[in-house]
Amino acid sequence: MMHQEARAGLLMDPISLQLDTENLCGCLVRLLSKDPEWLSAKVKFFLPNMDLGSGDQSPDPTQRVIQQLNKLHTQGQTTWQEFIHCVCMELDVPLDLEVPLLSTWGHGDGLKRPHQSCGSSPRPKQCKKQQQELAKRYLQLLRTSAQQRYADRTPGPGQPLAFPQAYIPPILQWSRASAPFDTQEGAITGDPKAEDGTDVNIRDLFNTKANRGPRVTVLLGKAGMGKTTLAHRLCQKWADGQLDRFQALFLFEFRQLNLITGFLTLPQLLFDLYLRPEAGPEAVFQYLEENANGILLIFDGLDEIFHPCSSKETAGPEDPASALTLFSRLCRGTLLPGCWVMATSRPGKLPACLPTEAATVHMWGFDGPRVEEYVSRFFSDQPSQEAAVAELRTNRRLWSMCAVPALCRVACLCLYRLLPGSSPGQSAALLPTMTQNYVQMVLTLSPRGFLPAESLLGLGEVALRGLETGKVIFSAGDIPPPVMAFGAALGLMTSFCVCTGPGHQETGYAFTHVSLQEFFAALHLMASPQVDKDTLSQHVTLTSRWVQRTKARLGLLDHLPTFLAGLASCACRPFLSLLAQQDEAWVGTKQAAVVQALRKLATRRLTGPKVVELCHCVGETQAPELAGFTAQSLPHQMPFHNFLLTYADLAALTNILGHRDAPIHLDFEGCPLEPRCPEALAGCGQVENLSFKSRKCGDAFAEALSRSLPTMGSLKKLGLAGSKITAQGISHLVQALPLCPQLEEISFRDNQLKDWEVLNVVEVLPCLPRLRKLELSLSNVSASTLLSLTNVAVTCPTVRMLQVRKADLIFLLSPPTETATELQGDPDLQGNANQRKEAQRRSLALRLQKCQLGVHDVEVLIAQLREGPHLDEVDLSGNRLEDEGCQLMAEAAPQLHIAGKLDLSSNGLSLAGVCRVLSAVSTCRTLAEFHVSLLHKTVVLKFAPEPEEQEVTQKRAAFPDSLTFQTPSDPPLCAPRIRLTHCALQAQHLEHLCKALGGSCCLCHLDLSGNALGDKGAALLAQLLPGVGALQSLNLSENGLSLDAVFSLTQCFSTLPWLLHLDFSSESQRVILRGDGRDRDLLAAGSLPEFQAGAQFLGFGQRRISRSFCLRECQLEPLSLSRLCETLEKCPGPLEVKLSCNVLSDQSLETLLHHLPRLPELSLLQLTQMELSPRSPLLLADIFSLCPRVQKVDLRSLHHATLHFRSSEEQEGGCCGFTGCGLSQEHVEPLCWLLSKCEDLSQLDLSANLLGDAGLRCLLECLPQVPISGSLDLSHNGISQESVLCLVETLPSCPRVREASVNLGSKQSFWIHFSRQEEARKTLRLSECSFEPEHVPRLATGLSQALWLTELTLTQCFVGLEQLTILLGLLKCPEGLLTLRVEEPWVGKAGVLTLLEVCAQASGNVTEISISETQQQLCIQLEFPHQENPEAVALRLAHCDLGTHHSLLARQLMETCARLRQLSLSQVNLCEASALLLQSLLLSLSELKNFRLTSSCVSSNGLAHLTSGLSHCHHLEELDLSNNQLGEEGTKVLTGSLEDKCWLKRLDLSHLPLGGSTLAALTQGLSHMTLLQSLRLSRSDIGDVGCCHLSKALRAATSLEELGLSHNQIGDTGAQNLAAVLPGLPELRKIDLSANGIGPAGGARLAECLPLCRRLEELMLGCNALGDPTALGLARGLPRHLRVLHLPSSHLGPEGALSLVQALDRCPHMEEIRLAENNLAGGVPHFRLGLPLLRQIDLVSCEIDNQTAKPLTASFVLCPALEEIMLSWNLLGDEAAAELARVLPRMGRLKRVDLEKNRITAYGAWLLAEGLAQGSGIQVIRLWNNPIPPDMAQRLQSQEPRLDFAFFDNQPQVPQGT
Repeated sequence: MMHQEARAGLLMDPISLQLDTENLCGCLVRLLSKDPEWLSAKVKFFLPNMDLGSGDQSPDPTQRVIQQLNKLHTQGQTTWQEFIHCVCMELDVPLDLEVPLLSTWGHGDGLKRPHQSCGSSPRPKQCKKQQQELAKRYLQLLRTSAQQRYADRTPGPGQPLAFPQAYIPPILQWSRASAPFDTQEGAITGDPKAEDGTDVNIRDLFNTKANRGPRVTVLLGKAGMGKTTLAHRLCQKWADGQLDRFQALFLFEFRQLNLITGFLTLPQLLFDLYLRPEAGPEAVFQYLEENANGILLIFDGLDEIFHPCSSKETAGPEDPASALTLFSRLCRGTLLPGCWVMATSRPGKLPACLPTEAATVHMWGFDGPRVEEYVSRFFSDQPSQEAAVAELRTNRRLWSMCAVPALCRVACLCLYRLLPGSSPGQSAALLPTMTQNYVQMVLTLSPRGFLPAESLLGLGEVALRGLETGKVIFSAGDIPPPVMAFGAALGLMTSFCVCTGPGHQETGYAFTHVSLQEFFAALHLMASPQVDKDTLSQHVTLTSRWVQRTKARLGLLDHLPTFLAGLASCACRPFLSLLAQQDEAWVGTKQAAVVQALRKLATRRLTGPKVVELCHCVGETQAPELAGFTAQSLPHQMPFHNFLLTYADLAALTNILGHRDAPIHLDFEGCPLEPRCPEALAGCGQVENLSFKSRKCGDAFAEALSRSLPTMGSLKKLGLAGSKITAQGISHLVQALPLCPQLEEISFRDNQLKDWEVLNVVEVLPCLPRLRKLELSLSNVSASTLLSLTNVAVTCPTVRMLQVRKADLIFLLSPPTETATELQGDPDLQGNANQRKEAQRRSLALRLQKCQLGVHDVEVLIAQLREGPHLDEVDLSGNRLEDEGCQLMAEAAPQLHIAGKLDLSSNGLSLAGVCRVLSAVSTCRTLAEFHVSLLHKTVVLKFAPEPEEQEVTQKRAAFPDSLTFQTPSDPPLCAPRIRLTHCALQAQHLEHLCKALGGSCCLCHLDLSGNALGDKGAALLAQLLPGVGALQSLNLSENGLSLDAVFSLTQCFSTLPWLLHLDFSSESQRVILRGDGRDRDLLAAGSLPEFQAGAQFLGFGQRRISRSFCLRECQLEPLSLSRLCETLEKCPGPLEVKLSCNVLSDQSLETLLHHLPRLPELSLLQLTQMELSPRSPLLLADIFSLCPRVQKVDLRSLHHATLHFRSSEEQEGGCCGFTGCGLSQEHVEPLCWLLSKCEDLSQLDLSANLLGDAGLRCLLECLPQVPISGSLDLSHNGISQESVLCLVETLPSCPRVREASVNLGSKQSFWIHFSRQEEARKTLRLSECSFEPEHVPRLATGLSQALWLTELTLTQCFVGLEQLTILLGLLKCPEGLLTLRVEEPWVGKAGVLTLLEVCAQASGNVTEISISETQQQLCIQLEFPHQENPEAVALRLAHCDLGTHHSLLARQLMETCARLRQLSLSQVNLCEASALLLQSLLLSLSELKNFRLTSSCVSSNGLAHLTSGLSHCHHLEELDLSNNQLGEEGTKVLTGSLEDKCWLKRLDLSHLPLGGSTLAALTQGLSHMTLLQSLRLSRSDIGDVGCCHLSKALRAATSLEELGLSHNQIGDTGAQNLAAVLPGLPELRKIDLSANGIGPAGGARLAECLPLCRRLEELMLGCNALGDPTALGLARGLPRHLRVLHLPSSHLGPEGALSLVQALDRCPHMEEIRLAENNLAGGVPHFRLGLPLLRQIDLVSCEIDNQTAKPLTASFVLCPALEEIMLSWNLLGDEAAAELARVLPRMGRLKRVDLEKNRITAYGAWLLAEGLAQGSGIQVIRLWNNPIPPDMAQRLQSQEPRLDFAFFDNQPQVPQGT
């Protein structure tokens, strides 16, 4: 009633009454009642000043609308009209209401529509009724036009080929992102059996999820799949009224839009280019805009666009633009918002203008039923249909080609011609490739018996020109008229109307399909004489087809290389020959060019798309050799990622793989795959691994895959991940998997499988005997299903591990020895006891992490496991077991045969539950470790294997070639380790805890760190520990312990026999009690133990067990130290004490030192990381008198002090060191007074202090009272030249000084060495002292007073030529010999003449002169007092002219060097003047015995002077002329001086060319040298003939002791000649014949004669191919006095080496053995009697392994003098390292061991470090290039610096002869 009254009020308006608008007003009220908020906003807009408070508060919505309309109506006609226009423009007003509203209450132009841009002019609003009429007529015109276009002809862009066409719907598949809600499978299969026109499923293309926003569908399909045909099919169906949801449909082809060069608006595109309305285009377009959701626009050939559009656009949506830009605006909804857009394209690079939310549909072509249906539609009669289908089925390759609809039509067309008159199978045999199908098609369409070659070539030229320019539509001028007529007549080309712009139309021509254009282009390239081979090869390319959005467009040459390859087939040669009108040889040349181009492509590393394209091309060639080459060139791992693949692609790949011998792995990831793709792989025996990962793979794909799997006999690994298969697909796969017994790995990861599907897959495990891994991760599995899986793991005999953690679900299996097939074939084998026993022996690992398991689930699991096999590991971490469940598992553990670990972490275990679990497992005899940390929620139990398994494990682990560290998952085979860390344990819990531990079986390690025991708990624990048993370690760290707790624990040294080491750190709260077990698990835990002296490991020695007490970071007050020492007095055995604190006062230090005599077992005291006072050195110096047991005191930087104590049997002298302690002059006297109390002080180190010159002088004055017998180190004390001169002046007062050396340079070293008695010979070495001229006289005075000074060396002391001359003149020693050696840079530049002039200034007699320019060294030996030689005076007067400088110098030299006995010139440049002076000097040297001129350069004139002088030295005993730069002529001149040298004893002419005449002169001279003892002729070019002459000359040298002929070429002949002479040399002691090309013959002869050399001591025959015969001969008679044996690189084998070693056992004087680079293997030396004098053994690169190293290392102990062992580049592992570590402590003289390039791991290096820690004197062990990680090597070297892992050897070599 109220509504009627209100409406009556509104109708009282005069205008309303006049127009009778009551019905209209009611419709308006009903419309606005649906949107009251909009109405309220408009009322406020039009009535801003009116108070709307009370009038609009009616509770009835309709009443409020009427009231608001009345208020608007009362404002006047203008306001009301504007309001009515807003209603019509902004609201969705029905057309039948909008027209009367505007006609009744509106006038003038309509309001601007929302779609109009601001810049466009408003269009007049048409009358709705008129608009509807215009639109209706246009829509009918559209439909009529489409009906006329498709009337009486099949769908398609033109009318190709005059044969019937049938439309069969292809396979369509949605992409994952755009599949419709009601499409389950994702594939629109159509109905091939349906009649033409009843295909209703195609409408699902427009049923996407995009209900709002752009509705864009992209149809992707390769060329020939039928995209264009489907687009026209949609047009036809719409024209026939079947797509009733669309009012209008527009179809555009981009190949035609490319011809439009100008810009268009959307109305121009729709009306001018497609179909123009008869009238009112603006009204029609306005209607289309308003009804956009009923408009479908199809754009065909998106891949054919010429110019890509930008993803960003700045112009307005209605501005004119290119056709592609208009397409982009339509897709984005800026034009015709709500319309439907569909585009077709080949897969590949799509333009960026496509929205990302566009739906994607893949077109896959035909499957088998569709092919058969198409064939049945193509052939009209039944017999032809059956014959055609039979032909296709017999040819698998032709059948696979028919998957492409376009090729299917071509094949049918060819069969239409070939079938009549041919036998079954013959027709299909003529169509093996796609290219030959096209060839047959051309022959079919051509007139019978005639091939129009000219027309075909013309058509090919047009096609190629179009492809190269990107043109697929041609104008009339592009094609010659005859060619056009030919193409149209055969149906190869079509014509159609092309609109190039508004109002511009012309006729266009195109090939019926782009692939047909490519075929004719290929024909032109192959048959045209104008195309050469190079041009042809350039077209044989491969293009990539990655699916990515870029601005690039697809090319038009997809199939051109494929057609070229197909035309290169031999089957096409007659056709091409006929077409080109050339002979077949000419055609063959072109075909070979194509094949060669493909062969080059096959050698490259290609991407997946290019590999597929290459397979298509190679398959088209039908060349088996090329196919085989291509197949073998493919990589072992072939990935295919992110590009579309069809059945035909995989068929081409499979065809090529059929020619491959090696297996291949195929990996398909992210590839859109045709559902029946896997069928193409059927029978492919080369695929070993096959993996698919794509959400586009569904049940149909799985079904197709299941059909192919049984036929792939080599397949070992199958992966189907990330798909959307359901139970249906899984069922197909499960049925197929048992037919694949060779499978080793299956992965169904990320398939979201449900419980039933997972169980269904797992059921096939027993049917796959070789399966090693099954992965079902990312599946949805319930707890009950999980227990079913564990039951499968327990019962299935091949399962080795089941891992379930969050998303992971993995089975690992280990196939048994017998395959399942064999067991199934013999029923008796299935049930025998042996097989059941084998099943029980297997081990299983279960990892069920974070699976929400509860107590009930654990009970079920335990029941399963009790019946199952032994367990390697059970991981139940992250579940909900709590105390009860954890206790159940712990109680059941002993019966579950767990050999690894049981992980119960993160299961809610409480402290009470910990004790219950501990009690449950304490009696388990296999428990290896129990670790609980409630703070970190860790509960892990580790078990050792059962005894029988342990025995097998120990045998397997007993020193393999390369030992590795145990990981935490591999517990050590030892007593249990209990770790209760961070469990809030307090003192009151200890008694109950120890009671539980008392029942433990041989508890090994107990870790209670991170608890709250406190001092009370530590004291209580000290009382309870004896009842726990013998431990190896106890960790009480982080328990709030103080020093009082330490005193309680220290008492355990006397109550606990196992306790050897106590380590306490106050600040870090580290408290460790250890026994002697240094197990490898310390390394496994990631920390290396500190290597200590006295450690017992691997049975090192029989030393007493040492105990150590370490106290760090504590405040050590005197009272605490007294209490501590009193406690330690009761400690048995040798004791090491290490103390560390911030500050140690003098009082505390005195307290500690005074207690030391009461610690008789103390062996070491270390005070580290503490601050001591400057007075502490004096306190420590007095310790020698307080405690005579002190052997060594070492104080460094007042922070580190070490005291070593001697045992009762050790009587060595004491050592004292105070380095960096700030000692100055004031400390010298008291320090020396305290040290004088020491009976025997072997070493005193005062380096790096502050003594200075004054302190040093004071020390030198006090030195006689200090009983030093060894060395004094005063380095780095800030001394100057004054201290050096003071030292020289003090030497006479220090009779026990034997050597002093000072370096004031960077080294800053100052050493004085003493003897126990007075030393008769003293040596002084001064380096870098920078003496000034005023220092020289003082230095000479001091040296003149130094009695017994025999050697003075001045190295870089700035002693120049003038200063040296002064020094030599002032130096006058009382009596004896003094050797002065000067090493200065100027010595190398001064020249021989100048240096001799310096020597002439000496005040004493010069007896020796040695000059070396390269070494910058001058050495002069002086004899005092000076004495005249009468013979020299006479010679001087006879030969010297007193008038010249030369004569004066010669006279002076004759006087000074009258008693010269040795003259040595090395590395000098002897000029003529120098040689002339030497000639004069040599004439006067009557006492000269030795002359050396080596490595020097002498001029020819100088050589003559020198030879003249030497010829007069008849008393020479030693002559060395080796290594000079002389030619053969110079050598001959020099050897002339050998005449009449009958007193010569040593002659060295090495490195001089001794030719025929020179050697003859030499041998003549040798015949007179009857006293000759040493002859060295190495590297002198002596051959076998020269050796023969030399051998004859040596018969007279009966005194010869040394013969050196190494590095010549005497060969077997020379060796045999020497062998005849050697027995006649009775004094021979050394012979070196290394590197002389001696073979077995010469070696055997030498071996026969060497036993006759009774005194032979050194034998060097290395680098000769002697072989085992020589070794056997030597072994029969090695000289007994042999000291050195060198046989490296001598081709020795195990037999020869072994016999030689046995013979060496009879040579007790042997000092050096070198057998490097021989294959010793089993012949490695091992001495039974030992070699007591052996110093060095070299066995580098001798193939020595661990087994042969055992007897070798045992032999080392029998060689106590060994100093160097070289075993690098062998095969030694940790076992050999362990053997070496055992013997190192027993080899007191060993200095160096070389183990480079072996197989020693960090564990072996650790063992060697342990051996070094036993007090060995070894300087270095080389370990470079062993398999030791760098970080581990660094840590090992930090603990033991003598381990050297560097490439360069920085350690000094062992000096020979020491």
